[in-house]
Amino acid sequence: MAEKLAGWDAVCFLMFFSSFFGTIYILTPMLPLMLIRPKWYRAVVDQFIAWWETFPVALLELVYGVRVRLTGDVIRPGERTLIIMNHRSRLDWMFLWACLLRRGHLSKEKIILKTSLKNIPGPGWAMQVGCFLFIKRRWDEDEKIFKRMLNYLTSIRHATQLLLFPEGTDLTEYTRKRSNDYAKEYNLPKYNYVLHPRTTGFVYIVEKLRKAKQLDSIHDITVGYPAGVLQNEMDLFAGRFPKEVHFHIRRHPLRTLPNTTGQLELWCTTRWAEKELQLKEFYQRKRFKDLNLVDGRKSANHLRKEQVKAILWLSILFWGNFVVMMLYLMVTNFFILKMTIIIAVFYIIEGLIFGGVEDMEIKLHNAVWGKLPWK
Repeated sequence: MAEKLAGWDAVCFLMFFSSFFGTIYILTPMLPLMLIRPKWYRAVVDQFIAWWETFPVALLELVYGVRVRLTGDVIRPGERTLIIMNHRSRLDWMFLWACLLRRGHLSKEKIILKTSLKNIPGPGWAMQVGCFLFIKRRWDEDEKIFKRMLNYLTSIRHATQLLLFPEGTDLTEYTRKRSNDYAKEYNLPKYNYVLHPRTTGFVYIVEKLRKAKQLDSIHDITVGYPAGVLQNEMDLFAGRFPKEVHFHIRRHPLRTLPNTTGQLELWCTTRWAEKELQLKEFYQRKRFKDLNLVDGRKSANHLRKEQVKAILWLSILFWGNFVVMMLYLMVTNFFILKMTIIIAVFYIIEGLIFGGVEDMEIKLHNAVWGKLPWK
């Protein structure tokens, strides 16, 4: 029962109260900046969202004792990159925040997610304001979404670090079977630790960003859970947290990538074949082969342990007190209650009219600032 209560506390704070009130009373007042200067708006809002993203990391590491270990290459300051990662659980992206926090790049990350998540009150609204990419897993529609979002981020020269899960879904017994059925049909090897990647979106993003001169590298990240895995939201509710999360990072400069569509597809599938072997060894050894932990001595951009811990404790203090204060004001102050309802209704209505804050942002940008410089 104690574990379930602990998990319930995490869900309440992470996925509802902090994101709900943060979106309404911190992010929403920033929306008028869209009309003044889109690049300023993105910079300010991205910093606020990054500050919230430290809160889940703080709870996982300081409250639930999850240890994060990093090996491999570093993500360089200001680097425009596509991050590709295996999708072991539905919540890999949340654990990746712990990795990116230590690199100082949380504010640049944009995640590619399924569109059903964008209308969840609180976290969904925050992700809309964050200009995340919501896809429908139908390429005829997703291509238009990718084109619109990448055109916009490129036009404002946003140093985006775009997170893509080429597998398209998390690894379960069911998805592993589907992947291996696909492998059998096309005479491909069967995998136990990864799913066969879908390369269409990957190739499109690389070619689009390379053409716009807005891509410096690809960071291939492999995630492993040597002792327990937080598979989905129900595990979060139940308080079943992994003891450790390991990330192994390999940086591939743009100049090393192939130039043709077919070669890019092969490049991606080759990385996944390597991941299968890498993860097989990982689960035998309970660590990645490269034992050189990334730390402050190897990268000036990497935060020291003391700095990380200070940021995490400040995050808990800030967001914990913020949520308590807002709940108190909701109960005692009718004006705050009324404003909360009005702003919540606004997000519902704008979703129906514009399709989301991120689409409203792009439409306003195009209307006010004219045509995009490239297509």
